[in-house]
Amino acid sequence: MSSFINYFSSNASTILDLFTEHIQLTFLAIIASILIGVPLGILISYVKPAKKPIMGLTNIIQAIPSMALLGFLIPFVGIGTKPAIIMVILYSLLPIVKNTYAGISNVNPDTLEAAKGIGLTRFQVLYKVELPLALPVILAGVRISAVSAVGLMTLAAFIGAGGLGYLVYAGIRTVNNAQILSGAIPACLLALFIDYLFSILESKLIPKNLKIENPPSKTKKYLDNFVIILTCLALIMGSIFTLKDSGKETIKIGSMDFTEQEILSYMVKDLIEDRTDINMEQSLSLGASGIVLDAIKNKDIDMYIDYTGTIYGSVLGHNDTKDTKEILNVCKKEMKSKYNLEVLDELHFNNTYTLAVRKDTAEKYNLKTYSDLEKVSSNLVLSPTLSFMERKDCYKALNNTYNMKFKEVTPIDGSPRYTALQNKNCDVIDAYSTDGLLKKYDLVVLEDDKGAFLRYDAVPVISKELKEKYPQIENILKELGTYLNEDVMIELNYQVDVEGKKSGDVAHDFLIKNGLIK
Repeated sequence: MSSFINYFSSNASTILDLFTEHIQLTFLAIIASILIGVPLGILISYVKPAKKPIMGLTNIIQAIPSMALLGFLIPFVGIGTKPAIIMVILYSLLPIVKNTYAGISNVNPDTLEAAKGIGLTRFQVLYKVELPLALPVILAGVRISAVSAVGLMTLAAFIGAGGLGYLVYAGIRTVNNAQILSGAIPACLLALFIDYLFSILESKLIPKNLKIENPPSKTKKYLDNFVIILTCLALIMGSIFTLKDSGKETIKIGSMDFTEQEILSYMVKDLIEDRTDINMEQSLSLGASGIVLDAIKNKDIDMYIDYTGTIYGSVLGHNDTKDTKEILNVCKKEMKSKYNLEVLDELHFNNTYTLAVRKDTAEKYNLKTYSDLEKVSSNLVLSPTLSFMERKDCYKALNNTYNMKFKEVTPIDGSPRYTALQNKNCDVIDAYSTDGLLKKYDLVVLEDDKGAFLRYDAVPVISKELKEKYPQIENILKELGTYLNEDVMIELNYQVDVEGKKSGDVAHDFLIKNGLIK
C-alpha cells in the first residue's frame, strides 16, 4: 500500500491528465451510443422486420473480442481516439437497443388504445406515452452501458488514445503493481461515479407516478443538482483545455509498446522541441511494429523509431542476408519505394532478440549457447511473446537455424512472461537484448552461436514530406545516435522497469547529462 501511495503522490499530475482524458473519451462514447441506440430500439419496436437483423448484429458485435475489434478498426479509421470511441459505442449498443425495445413493447396496449382514442398522432403517442412509460427500462440499459464503457475505454491506451488504461498497461509491462493500481482504482471510482450520476438522472427524468422509492429529501436534491452542474462544468472546461492550440507546427511521433520505445520517443521529442520551434505530439504504446507502420502510412503519425531486423525481415519479408550495411541499405531503398518513407541512419545500438533462462536452469543443463539449448529443448517449456511466435524473423527463423523441439510452447505477452519464468511456470523466454528486466531478474542470456536472429539496429523512420520540410531533424537524430549504445539503453531501461522512474524523466535527464539540451 505504501508503494501505491508513494507512486500516486509523485505522479499525481500525470494521473490527473490521464483521468481527464478517460472521462472525455467515456462521455463522448456514452452520448453517441445513446443517440444511436435509443432510435434503433424505437425503430425495431415499430418496424418488426428490422428487429432480427438489428438485434442479431448487436449480439454479434458484443461477441467479438474487444482487442480483435480494435485491430479491425485501425486500418479503416487509424489510431487514437476514433477507433477507441467507435469500439465502446458498438459494445454499448446491445443493452440500450434491447432495453429500449423491451420498454416500448411492454407498454400496456389499453393505454396505447386510450391515447389513440383521444386523438394523439403516432408520434405524439411515442413521446408523450410510450417513451415516458418505457423510460425506467431504457435508463437501466443506458446505465449498464455507461458503467461498462469505463472499463472498455481502458483499452484505448493500446492504440494511443490515452486514458487510465495507459497506467494499467505500462504497469503490467514493467511489473509495477503500484502503477497498475494507479490506473485501476481511478477507473473503478469513475465507474461508480457514472453509476451514481445516472441514478440522479433516473430520479429526475422518470415520471413521479412510475417511481417506486420515496421522494428524495431537499438536501439530496440540492446535492444532486450540484453534482450535475459540477460535472457539466468540468466536461466543458476539460474540452476547452483540450482544444487549445499552441500555435506551433506539430509533428506526431509514435512508439511501440515497450519501455525502450517510450524512452526514445521522449528523447526525440525533447531534442526536437529544444532545437526547433516545432511542437511534438506523442502517441505512446501503439502496439507491435505493424500497427505503428500502419499509423505512419495512414498519416496518423509522422515518425517513429523502428529496428532494421524488423523492417528487413517482418515488413519487407527478406531472410537471405545478415550483412549489417546491406540490411540498412535495403531497408532505406525499399521503404522509400514501397511506402514513401525515409529510413535514417542507425542510432548506434542493436536491440536484437535473444533467449533467456534462470540461473538454475543454465547450471542444471550447462546452457551457454542456443546449440546447448537445442540439445535439451525437449525438457523445457518456452514462453515467448505473441509477436515472437508470428513473425518470420523470430520463432520461424529460430527453428530454421536450430532444431528446437520444446516440451511445450506457451505464448505470454509482455512482462508477465518474466514473472512466469521466475515462478517456474516456464523455463525459456524471448527477450530484447537491452531489456532492463533481464538485469532485474538476473537471467542468463544465451548466445546465438549460429546467428538465427538478424541485427536490430534502431533507426528513425519518418515520412518523406517531413524530411523535406524539416531537413534539420535528420542531423538532430544523427547527433543523438552518437551518445547511444547497448549498455546505455540497458541502463536507461533498467531505471524505468526496475527503479520505477518515468520514461520521460529518464530521457530528459540523459539529454541534460550529455549536454544535448539545456
